[in-house]
Amino acid sequence: MWLLLPFVILPIVEIALFIQVGSAIGVLPVIALVLGSAVAGAAVMRRQGARAALDLQRAMQDFRDPGRPMAHGALVMIAGLLMVVPGLFTSALGLLLLIPPVRSLILRQMAARVQVSGSGFSYRQGHGAEAEFGADPAGFRPGRGWRDEGVIDGEYSVQDDPPAPVREGLTDQGAQKGPEGGPRRGDSGWTRH
Repeated sequence: MWLLLPFVILPIVEIALFIQVGSAIGVLPVIALVLGSAVAGAAVMRRQGARAALDLQRAMQDFRDPGRPMAHGALVMIAGLLMVVPGLFTSALGLLLLIPPVRSLILRQMAARVQVSGSGFSYRQGHGAEAEFGADPAGFRPGRGWRDEGVIDGEYSVQDDPPAPVREGLTDQGAQKGPEGGPRRGDSGWTRH
């Protein structure tokens, strides 16, 4: 139910804004404003998307955390998308997202709500007498949920030697000699024993 609420409220807000702004400045300027916003949004998505990709690449080359440029790039793309959607309210939201301090504020708010959990493996810092008996010297220790049953899963297949007629053709033994007494042309000599 909550998911459908924006799809119901947003068109009502957009229609109300069209009526209010249209009565203040006229119908043609409002239509021009909406079309201009769509063109500007497409240009923003094109230019800022390329810039965000360069920032991400630069962060990777400098061995910095790529999360910040990636998040800013995603918000810029959302801003461009909001500007492309016809409407004054969505265009205003898109313009707000293009302001870097607003993006930083949104990212800080989102980061405060994110909870990071472990992946199931942990590393122990103890060495020597501090480490558990029989522990891995590198400090690797299975995390929660790890079951050590002493069994290693694997697959294998048994391959027998090929039958005798096929095996005979695999070597150059018994190969005929050429006219000069050497090996016949085409015999490489690699399989002679």
